[in-house]
Amino acid sequence: MFDANLMHAEEAPNGQFWFGTDEQGRDVYTRVLYGAQISLTVGIVSQIINSIIGLSLGISAAYWGGWWDDFVNGLTNVMLAIPSLIFALAIMAVLGPGLPSLLIALGLTNWSWTCRIARSSTLSLKGQGYVQAAQTLGYSDIRIMATQLLPNMVGPILVISTLGIGSAVLAEAALSFLGLGIRPPFPSWGSMLTGARELIVVAPWAAVFPGLAIFITVLGFNLLGDGLRDYLDPHMRTRQ
Repeated sequence: MFDANLMHAEEAPNGQFWFGTDEQGRDVYTRVLYGAQISLTVGIVSQIINSIIGLSLGISAAYWGGWWDDFVNGLTNVMLAIPSLIFALAIMAVLGPGLPSLLIALGLTNWSWTCRIARSSTLSLKGQGYVQAAQTLGYSDIRIMATQLLPNMVGPILVISTLGIGSAVLAEAALSFLGLGIRPPFPSWGSMLTGARELIVVAPWAAVFPGLAIFITVLGFNLLGDGLRDYLDPHMRTRQ
């Protein structure tokens, strides 16, 4: 996977090398599989960070209101106005390439939509009887948010998180393609595309298969998100 073997350099797909080899004789199939591990790890972990930030800010802003709600709304608007990839590029330029920096950059850039959904859900839920009953029983604000509000917004948060994983995979590939993602010799789909740019004529498989892996993964998470939305939304089920 990492070792070069120039005896097999730029071999077309065959029985031994299913996806062919690159300019250094490395098996593209093995590197694509290893890149999947990196991309899915980045996508899932970064989305977990995004969800924690977005849920914490959105629920607390809608529940407490006042200046905190105004501050969170303003911060969310600023984040939505800045392209997430540009913001991630700026963070990576400061922190440098590598997996930890990549997780931090992607984890701090895509929480705004989760925050918006959590805030709107909280605004519609905090007037419900069970929330008022919890307040009457003396539950703390944190306990009410965690036990009464959060469980009732799992559906929309799960949908947006699934879509966010696909976006994070695509962002990781873009950052790695630009040289700010995963460091060699560890392969990621974006860095594999970078190395295959000069081989597009003589060994196109070196670029085609990582590109297909990105396309299929992002498409799969988007379709999964759409399917979850249709399943969890009672109005969509009624129409069907």
